[in-house]
Amino acid sequence: MKLKNTLLIVFILSLSYTQLKAQGCVAIRHFSSSAGNTLESNLLNEGDFQVGMNYRYFRSFRHFRGTEEEPDRVSSGTEVVNNSNSWDFMVNYGITDRLYSSIIIPMVINTRSSLYEHGREERHTSFSRGLADIRVGLGYWLLDPSSHTNGNIALGAGIKLPTGNYQATDIFYNIGPEGSPEVRPVDQSIQPGDGGFGITLDFQFYQKVAEKLFAYGGGFYLINPRETNGIRTFRETLSPILENESIMSVPDQYSIRAGLNYTISNSFSTSLGATYEGVPVEDIIGGSEGFRRPGNVLAVDPGIAFVMNNFSLNLNVPVAVRRERPQSLTDLETQELTGNFRQGDAAFADYLINVGISYKIPGNKNKIEELESSSKVDFNG
Repeated sequence: MKLKNTLLIVFILSLSYTQLKAQGCVAIRHFSSSAGNTLESNLLNEGDFQVGMNYRYFRSFRHFRGTEEEPDRVSSGTEVVNNSNSWDFMVNYGITDRLYSSIIIPMVINTRSSLYEHGREERHTSFSRGLADIRVGLGYWLLDPSSHTNGNIALGAGIKLPTGNYQATDIFYNIGPEGSPEVRPVDQSIQPGDGGFGITLDFQFYQKVAEKLFAYGGGFYLINPRETNGIRTFRETLSPILENESIMSVPDQYSIRAGLNYTISNSFSTSLGATYEGVPVEDIIGGSEGFRRPGNVLAVDPGIAFVMNNFSLNLNVPVAVRRERPQSLTDLETQELTGNFRQGDAAFADYLINVGISYKIPGNKNKIEELESSSKVDFNG
């Protein structure tokens, strides 16, 4: 039973490493989680290392204003299509049995196909790739994991470094003098970074509710104090009323998730939960001017995992059930200036694919204890 509980916890907590990161062009860039959302850390003893990688993919193409979809964008062939691939490489370290550190190094490859960015006459694709924004941080389990295998909660905090390129460029067609091509920054939805130092806050928990059944949950909030990053969007060239959207914003981001996990066997577990994530209209610290696409996604999140010894593999496929693109600050400013209602749109994905893999490397202390235990002889037997 203890083994089964451990396997449940491994999967429950590994789920939070694959946190959704904005399904579509709502978010500026990939952002899986802050340090501490790799919740398998509760299994790290002092001196243990854990290494892993999470791959994530989505294709956004469905346009929304508010919660209403604009299906004519797809039927008329004017939709914007983002294809996003990211690989988050992580290392966790058990400072003590309850305190852990983490670093996440993300790499991305993104494409964006559109008409309106290329003179509205031809569809072309812009491209970005490379290192994204690195996150480092600490987490702490409030209860002793060794004596609270049926439930625990952890709090974490960290920083996001502006290591990703936030001014990636590509060739845009039919927009220069006499329809010539020009090199411009790619859309903020596929920029690898956002150009700001950030603060990450997160929590995570698990709780046994019945035999073989656990509840899990977690979330994070990224605080981005920087208001704008100085990178031109060229949106003002589409219409003079978009002058207030000519520079990219550096917005906050958030994600929360919860659900139930069930043990199938000693090696397999499955889960079903929900995620809610997005980009807020206004940041909680610092200004909120500049161009951003605020929005949020509610998704049903099924998953399955395989665990054997120190190795774990999990798959999650969150499916969007509600998507919203609310009015931004620049929308409201333009509306007040013109007297006409304004609400920009954003493209969202139908689903997201997350594949995570990790391996725990026991520390020297734990290796010695294992050797001592295996070498004992029972003279009373």
